[in-house]
Amino acid sequence: MEVMTEPLVLDENFLQNPYAIEAELRASAPVRQVITPGRLRAWLVTRHEDVKAVLTDPRVRKDSRRATELFKRFLRPQSPVLHPTYRALENHMLHADPPDHTRLRKLVGKAFTTRTVARLQPRIEQIADELLDQMTGEVDLLEAYALPLPMTVICELLGVPVADRDAFRDWTHVIVASDPRRDLVGASQAMSDYLADLIERKREAPTEDLLSDLIAVSDDGTRLTKQELLSMAILLLIAGHDTTVNLIANGTLALLRAPEQLKALKADPSLLPDAVEELLRYEGPLHTGTMRFTVEDVEIGGVVIPANEFVLVSLLAANRDERRFEEPDALDISRSAGGHVAFGHGIHHCLGAPLARLEGRIAIGKLLDRFPDLRLATDPDTLTWRTSTLMRGLEALPVHTK
Repeated sequence: MEVMTEPLVLDENFLQNPYAIEAELRASAPVRQVITPGRLRAWLVTRHEDVKAVLTDPRVRKDSRRATELFKRFLRPQSPVLHPTYRALENHMLHADPPDHTRLRKLVGKAFTTRTVARLQPRIEQIADELLDQMTGEVDLLEAYALPLPMTVICELLGVPVADRDAFRDWTHVIVASDPRRDLVGASQAMSDYLADLIERKREAPTEDLLSDLIAVSDDGTRLTKQELLSMAILLLIAGHDTTVNLIANGTLALLRAPEQLKALKADPSLLPDAVEELLRYEGPLHTGTMRFTVEDVEIGGVVIPANEFVLVSLLAANRDERRFEEPDALDISRSAGGHVAFGHGIHHCLGAPLARLEGRIAIGKLLDRFPDLRLATDPDTLTWRTSTLMRGLEALPVHTK
């Protein structure tokens, strides 16, 4: 396969309208050099088979320390991505390779098993009902429901006080954005300072929450360092709510734009688990996986990616691959959507997937049951998506509840 010499610039049009562009890439250049909004040169992989290959190839790594050295090849020294405060946030299990990844994941794995997560169902249902009670007339579904539900759940799980949750939301949106106009270093510093203080308070007076549990297992000094503990807390807060926000909002939008599918789901609520899987495939919460890099030459899709190059996998593109899914651009809640990669694949498959699925089923099911006449309050073509290559999330979702 011929290698394209001119990198594709991932501009705002790409972030707002990725599907047509990525369909062309799957057809003609499924492994293509790109330039990200942060000015990084990387290889974008768009076919389902190739994405899964990258996500399981031991020659494609994630170690944050080595990645920092590679970042320096592309970024100005004063780039916020290279700032020590932001780089410190990246030292967590999502940006680690075995054996560090294995050790870190094991520490939190028990908190996110299907059985453990099932115990949270009554509380999640209560939170959803309380939020729905407050919704009337025209509302922004994102602000009124999709955002506060998972934020409340993950903050309660970790033990973050109610009063601090709005600040976490604001910091998170800046940290996961690809927008150079936002204060990445400031948000990173604010979140780091707050969590460092919270960790110390819980160390002195533990409570019944996951953060206190992680502090307890780290006190022997051999399992979690102070920085690992801080980075783990940040990862769990960001990954534990932002993806679920997008699952709820993106999924609701997809259903409102497909009235026959919405009608079928209302008629048979038992379809909800399969519907959530199809919504994850059709309009998933993540656009690309987090950045990886090659440690030697790797051939993917007939293209040799040289050693020490960054690699991005498009989860959105893989889930719309016609080679894997029949009529992939159609929403079909009756299809078997198994095999989608909305939560990744391989050793970095999302640890919080069981919790996200449960929250998605509860949130969407209760929303449609409470408001059977729910409809969009704006032209869907005027909706805008967040400026992020990582997240596929709406800026707002105005709806009528009656």
